[in-house]
Amino acid sequence: MPAMLGQNQYGKAESRVVRITRNGAVHHIKDLNVSVALSGDLTATHLTGSNADVLTTDATKNTVFAFAKEHGIASAEQFGMRLARHFVTSQEAITTARIRIEEYEWERIPPSDTREARHSFVRANRETRTAQITYDGERWQIISGLTGLTVLNSTDSEFHGYVKDRYTTLQETRDRILATEVNARWRHGATDDAGVAGADWDDVYVRARDCLLQAFAETYSYSLQQTLYAMGTRVVDRCPGIDEIRLSLPNKHHFLVDLEPFGLKNDNEVYFVADRPYGLIEATVLREGAEAGLAVL
Repeated sequence: MPAMLGQNQYGKAESRVVRITRNGAVHHIKDLNVSVALSGDLTATHLTGSNADVLTTDATKNTVFAFAKEHGIASAEQFGMRLARHFVTSQEAITTARIRIEEYEWERIPPSDTREARHSFVRANRETRTAQITYDGERWQIISGLTGLTVLNSTDSEFHGYVKDRYTTLQETRDRILATEVNARWRHGATDDAGVAGADWDDVYVRARDCLLQAFAETYSYSLQQTLYAMGTRVVDRCPGIDEIRLSLPNKHHFLVDLEPFGLKNDNEVYFVADRPYGLIEATVLREGAEAGLAVL
């Protein structure tokens, strides 16, 4: 049977752009890592080598930098939407653009005296914000999220009553440390121009992040699965524009150290951390009536 060309795309990955906005002596910083993927009618390029419909990946990179200058960066989602619309509407052969963005946060370094913090920053040691924007000329798919949000409950977590077979060695516990690194993606329900116009993406991000943290802290946990569902449900219930959230939670295992050989009692005080292998708990939480649209990675 002859070979056939399947799904294909091309673009420029990981263009790192830093945009400084100078408001007098006070500066503001946006630090993004932008990846562009374009797809459409590119069969001739693959089959014959014709580049007549190819916008160079170098040009996509240059567009990222030029748009940062010309339009600024209000939010990762807004910047990605502007790029996606541009590539689809300006290139006849391109029917779909997907923009993936990671955002790195910087915090101001306050001076030691009473002066205002103006233009000195320290990289924030916190999660990475993410966004994925896909546009086909008519419909939008906006997926926001975060990676690397590390959280820990030092109590209010149990784990017992699980299946036991000949290979089970884990001991049941009524009091344990529950720790994980939250990796989350949430899909916004709006898909047309009217729905996405004027959206405050930064505000939604802050509210979704707060929901994740609050649900983690306020849930008495009998399993990480239960905690995951509580976190996803809190986001869907309290963020009306979000129809779906997928969470990936690696279990950051903390095991009690056996201190009996030293004549010491370990009363849930001293632990060692095992970084691998680790349990990996993943699930999607949907708004009632919504169809699943987030890929299982």
